Amino acid sequence: MFTVRRLARLGMAAVLCGASASALNVRVLVASAPQLTVRVPVSPAAPDPLGQRGLAAPTPAPSAAWTVGVTGSGAAARLTLNGQDSGGQTLYLPPGPGSVVEIAGKTYRGGVGLRIEKDQVQGINVVDVEDYLRGVVPAEMPSSWPAAALAAQAVIARTYVAARVNPAAPYDTCATESCQVYRGLDAEKAASDAAIAATRAQVVAHSGRPASTYFSSDSGGFTASSAEVWGRDLPYLRAQADPYSAGSPRSEWRIEVPGSTVQAVAARYGVRVGALRSAAVTRLSPSGRPLEITISGSGGVARLSGAEAGGFVRSLGAPGTRVSLSGLDPLVIQGGGAGHGVGLSQYGALGLARAGYDHLHVLGFYYPGTSLSVLAGAPARPQPAPVLAGVWNSIPALPARAEARRLGAAAAAPQLTGAFGLPPVLAGAPRGDHASPAAPVTAWFGGMNP
Repeated sequence: MFTVRRLARLGMAAVLCGASASALNVRVLVASAPQLTVRVPVSPAAPDPLGQRGLAAPTPAPSAAWTVGVTGSGAAARLTLNGQDSGGQTLYLPPGPGSVVEIAGKTYRGGVGLRIEKDQVQGINVVDVEDYLRGVVPAEMPSSWPAAALAAQAVIARTYVAARVNPAAPYDTCATESCQVYRGLDAEKAASDAAIAATRAQVVAHSGRPASTYFSSDSGGFTASSAEVWGRDLPYLRAQADPYSAGSPRSEWRIEVPGSTVQAVAARYGVRVGALRSAAVTRLSPSGRPLEITISGSGGVARLSGAEAGGFVRSLGAPGTRVSLSGLDPLVIQGGGAGHGVGLSQYGALGLARAGYDHLHVLGFYYPGTSLSVLAGAPARPQPAPVLAGVWNSIPALPARAEARRLGAAAAAPQLTGAFGLPPVLAGAPRGDHASPAAPVTAWFGGMNP
């Protein structure tokens, strides 16, 4: 715990500033409500957490709770502490070595920022990126999975958030599946902590910038390109066969959707064709996902294409979009996989790890043409950044584990080739499915080479 000297009113852009870029702090929106309770450490040497604002200090104790609310509205709104006007719209307790705070009943490493947004109090955890990952990786992937899979998850989670650091924004990321699931200190596990430490500062790069390391639970046997899902063509997010995802709990599934639900969902997509007569996939993407769905009814025919086709399928309740459609009432959807299918498949990472491949080969398969780099200010390594690229389309008859060891020992950028079996899958289900692209912000990103 550390001494609280004050909760200073600071602009939230200041939280990433510092004398050195040796550490990267990220700001995570963890709570938003009309009123939040924040528990922060205190000491007898710090009687007034607000500085000279005249508010009564709590009795000295290891920590003290503050109820944070809002008084006024609009431009005149101000935060309150224990019902008393704080005089400002933002409050900030910076992180310190070993610091821990509690925000809305959950415990986090680091510090806390508080701000007003539409008459709500936003609680923002300000935390070193490596400590942040300790609450992300085990929330996104079972900590019982092999070290190589956990290491790959750590690298892509670090890359994902590093690309979103934006001092001009009120916060960098959120704590839900809309961003990356982050559960704070209570989620931490020894195995995922070890994977984070082993890959410290490592990120995936492309053309000198952080790569868009999207990931999902299960590709369904074929990864999707970013172009087919979001209309944004990135060369390293391509459609390719992915047999390593086989054996997941959702490798094959079937659901039935009542005709009335199909009609209602279609209407939300602007399809109004009268009484439905059919819904069929009429064009497929290279990964086997719908690029066009034709819906006909008593009043005409309509087509959903591109990202709308996949969105329509997901809106019907399908866990993934590599599907076929049949029938009408009910509409039968059969498919495989879970999530959007772009980038790393977590069950595929599991399969590769079980086959003996390290995290570089996992990353090289799912993000071909990228390279490994480190965050700005991290200790430089003497060797060149390995290129995570290679030819994985052919599967020659090579012993998978022996080939993995040979490639893993190479000092320079390996070409990732080899034979892969379909190993059994460990119990547990990952949570990853991150469907919303965001513009990369690269101010805190740097290359590996000195």
